[in-house]
Amino acid sequence: MEPPTLQDIVTAKDRVYAHMRPSPLLRHPLLDEWVGHPTWVKHENHNPTGSFKIRGGLNLVAQLSGDERQRGVISASTGNHGQSVALACRIHGVRCRVVVPVGNNPDKNAAMRAFGAEVVEHGRDFDDAREYVEELAAREGWRYVHSANEPHLIAGVATYALELFDELPEVDYIFVPIGGGSGAAGCAIVRSALASRAKVIGVQAVRADAFTRSWRGTSRVTGQADTRAEGIATRTTYDLTFSILKAELDDIVTLEESELDAGLSAALRCTHNLAEGAGAAAIAAARKVGAPEGSRIACVMTGGNADARTLRRVLG
Repeated sequence: MEPPTLQDIVTAKDRVYAHMRPSPLLRHPLLDEWVGHPTWVKHENHNPTGSFKIRGGLNLVAQLSGDERQRGVISASTGNHGQSVALACRIHGVRCRVVVPVGNNPDKNAAMRAFGAEVVEHGRDFDDAREYVEELAAREGWRYVHSANEPHLIAGVATYALELFDELPEVDYIFVPIGGGSGAAGCAIVRSALASRAKVIGVQAVRADAFTRSWRGTSRVTGQADTRAEGIATRTTYDLTFSILKAELDDIVTLEESELDAGLSAALRCTHNLAEGAGAAAIAAARKVGAPEGSRIACVMTGGNADARTLRRVLG
């Protein structure tokens, strides 16, 4: 399983843009003040499905073989990846099943069903759901779409990074949340291929930091996934994205739950955008660690699918 190349990512643009537009890269004066530096936000929350993940689904499902289309697609998700696969499958006429953890974000579950997916609840967290999907795929013959170990998925997702570097070639720091790692991996591939000096900084939750400890250490570890930010609530690492990021990522920041909530609140107050916990993680991390004077910071607002219970807690 080889990482996608820059050419793979450029080629993915036609499949992605057949069904969506490039997302806006915007600067918000109040956010500049809150972060403490000039800050641009890559608004992936404006995409169809409200997340960056749609790019990967569109690129991957468009390239399924006839046999794979006939077998149908199955995947595990806490919502954004599942919506991506569900919508792409609806566009291309492919049967789709998504397994989510018990108690998953109900709005995301409803969206996946609205896009035509069969949604099944299983397990206490994403990785429980993923392991169940892997059993079903092997037993029933579905085409399993992993949320990270898919070169076509990463290539599609990475089209956001092409847009970012095209609009802001002199960017110094890019903050990207890391759950499965496809978004950060795609950004790092594009950064290196373009020979940019920008540093790619990953963001995780303190209460779901298996990737962080694996990246900083000498071996890969598993851990808890006890964060409310479901988009980054993973308790293990994945082969393809981890191998890319172990070599390419410049640093990583971990956030407490209160810091994640502060980021979500700041997204509403300073940008007038709805972001979910993972989607607001980048701006919270940029505020936490700062940057040298005069730095240009880009933050990827990866998703905006916060549910009502999250908003009640944060706004309350």
